[in-house]
Amino acid sequence: MRVLTDEHSGCCNGVGRAISVAENYLKEHGTLYSLGAIVHNDAEIRRLAGLGLRTAGYDDLPSLRGSTVLIRAHGEPPSTYKLAERSGVRLIDCTCPVVLALQKKIAAKYAGLSSAGGTVIIFGKRGHAEVNGLVGQTDGRAVVVENMADLEDKLSSRVIDVSRPLALFSQTTKDPEEFVALAARLREECPSLEVYDTVCRHVSSRHRALREFAASCSVIIFVCGRESSNGKVLFDLCRSVNPRSYKVESADEIPDGIFRPDDTVGICGATSTIRWQLDKVAEAVSKL
Repeated sequence: MRVLTDEHSGCCNGVGRAISVAENYLKEHGTLYSLGAIVHNDAEIRRLAGLGLRTAGYDDLPSLRGSTVLIRAHGEPPSTYKLAERSGVRLIDCTCPVVLALQKKIAAKYAGLSSAGGTVIIFGKRGHAEVNGLVGQTDGRAVVVENMADLEDKLSSRVIDVSRPLALFSQTTKDPEEFVALAARLREECPSLEVYDTVCRHVSSRHRALREFAASCSVIIFVCGRESSNGKVLFDLCRSVNPRSYKVESADEIPDGIFRPDDTVGICGATSTIRWQLDKVAEAVSKL
């Protein structure tokens, strides 16, 4: 049996940067609070908790006066920064530069569209931390569309009014092909639609590379946390290419009896999967 690890898998630059900043701060100060889970990855959260990282919610901020709180890579809406200021906490802002640039684009476009009665539409997962930060740039008025069926519902109910100016953006970690299809459908109803392809290029290229990797292997072991939105998207992509795909958080969850002696086993993961996790799973599979 042959075991290969996808060279393109592992956490994205934004998440990696946030984790590195947290580790460096903890080495010097011992305790740091993260506003929300720093990464959708329970194993990595447990590792960082051992170093002193604590996860806090918005309601906790007033009781953390004088403490230091990290803004994770997903970013936050403007209201969070105001709450932090009122609460007297110091912020370390680790918003991914790609997400930060997107927030500014949406804020600028909303300022222009709102006076004309237009709408900002965001292709993304409703309630996702990044999406909450993006919607916050529009005073909460952006319309979030999760998929094609959701778009059709919002068109038929006129939640999206195609007689008004419309601008379409995407959560950075969404499927680029799904975004293109959704934009094409919306443009059928609104030819003047402004489309901004804001899927992260790192993520976009990963979709193509992962499709090729999954096709080149006889079995795929996909490593990610259960709460990873990007992990669900990428795993579904793997499974569409290779039906012998299995999603696990660790080597302990690999099902029994799935391997054959002549298999090529591919180990890959989400943008929230840390490289050490891929290596541990690959090592465990190699010993089977």
